[in-house]
Amino acid sequence: MAAEWSIQELAKVARTTSRTLRHYGDLGLLPPSRIGSNGYRYYDQESLVRLQRILLLRELGLGLPAIAEVLAGQKDTAAALRTHLELLKHEQDRIARQITSVQTTLRKTEAGEQLMANEVFDGFDHARYRDEVIERWGKDAWESGDRWWNSMSEAEKKAHLQTHVDIAADYGRAHAAGVPVDSDEVQAIVQRHYDWLGTTPTGGPVNAQYFNGLGDMYVADQRFAKNYDKHGHGTAAYVRDAMRVYARTRL
Repeated sequence: MAAEWSIQELAKVARTTSRTLRHYGDLGLLPPSRIGSNGYRYYDQESLVRLQRILLLRELGLGLPAIAEVLAGQKDTAAALRTHLELLKHEQDRIARQITSVQTTLRKTEAGEQLMANEVFDGFDHARYRDEVIERWGKDAWESGDRWWNSMSEAEKKAHLQTHVDIAADYGRAHAAGVPVDSDEVQAIVQRHYDWLGTTPTGGPVNAQYFNGLGDMYVADQRFAKNYDKHGHGTAAYVRDAMRVYARTRL
């Protein structure tokens, strides 16, 4: 008898939930190979491969409707898996470059050496956040930002990123030295930060609401917080507070 798995067993080995598998089934993405007399859903080896493809596509950022289209258009399972394998190898290479980048940043930071933007951001692709940007700020925000980014030369991109690296490091030094957030010294850093943001497509002038919201995000979202807190624990909150002062007094 061919091997098969109950929905609970499949959910366990795939590290997902029975509810998720039932949802995939209801959408036609993962129909059970059979339904027992007890009403339970069972899955065969073909189902395992299909679920692997679904999970791989999810990790690549595709939504369920797009996954349905991919599965419907790729009848040759082996060919589809070869495509997935190539995508995973590209992702593996990108992650390896990120690891090397972070190792270089750590080594140079500990040694007090000058950081280079191309080293710090190697392997980081702004396009991977496309869906999130569209969800938060709309398709126009993504498209204008993407056009702006791709219009720059590699040297201009590196210079833009390096400017923020320098600003973040100056915030960290001021925080470590205990300089008040409302001091002229710190507010001068915030001014550079504000000017830097002004060079990016924000859909209009950077107003107080936008600026304060950005500061709050620097603390709430760990992807942003770590860019500042690597210069000292609490630096992200320090940056937010400095931005609030700037917004209250100058915007």
